[in-house]
Amino acid sequence: MKYLLIIGAKSDIAMALAREYAMHGFNLYLAGRNIEEIADFKKDLEIRYNVITELKELDITEVAKHKSFYDSLEPKPEGVITAVGYLPDQKIAEKEIEETLKTLYTNFVGVVCFLNIVANDFEERGRGFIIGISSVAGDRGRRRNYIYGCAKAGFTAYLSGLRSRLYPKGIQVLTVNPGFVYTKMTKGMKLPKLLTSTPEDVAKHIFKAQQKGKDILYTKWIWKYIMLIIRHLPEFIFKRLDF
Repeated sequence: MKYLLIIGAKSDIAMALAREYAMHGFNLYLAGRNIEEIADFKKDLEIRYNVITELKELDITEVAKHKSFYDSLEPKPEGVITAVGYLPDQKIAEKEIEETLKTLYTNFVGVVCFLNIVANDFEERGRGFIIGISSVAGDRGRRRNYIYGCAKAGFTAYLSGLRSRLYPKGIQVLTVNPGFVYTKMTKGMKLPKLLTSTPEDVAKHIFKAQQKGKDILYTKWIWKYIMLIIRHLPEFIFKRLDF
């Protein structure tokens, strides 16, 4: 039986991924804080796709509990997806250390500590895949969200190194860099339609990329070229841009 573990399972993208992988025969561990809030979603997955679905309570910022959580999973998953994300108000994060730490621990420290445990297990077993959902915000620090962006930049760099480490063992590490997505996290923002995806589209792109053994995925695809331009803007120009 193939099991997939999704961390941050209450997010819109995570729920779309749960449907996508359940459709393709994966049983599911859905983990997150207050996870019982998606009990109806769990039942729907089981009825609709005839898969085993288990809800698991996990706060990714409580790193001391990661090992015991992972050890409790039986059978161990064949794949792990981290769909954790916290987008702060930049101005608040600049002034309040608690908000800065919450952003860093949720988007970077917590997922890195957890994936270290997963990577050690997969390396020993010689199989598995890891999908880390980062963000285009990690490609370059922007004035309006650089605290969130620096956490995602760190996570992207971590996934790159992890991919290099696990490649000789045949273990795939896929970095996903979504652009704008219609989710609860972006509710209220004015997003450009042509550059904005739905969670369902993102999930389909991720599944296809994972099945093809890809290393990096930008979704929508156009973000790969947008970020290529942004990364190569000279600093004397970039620092003057208000975005």
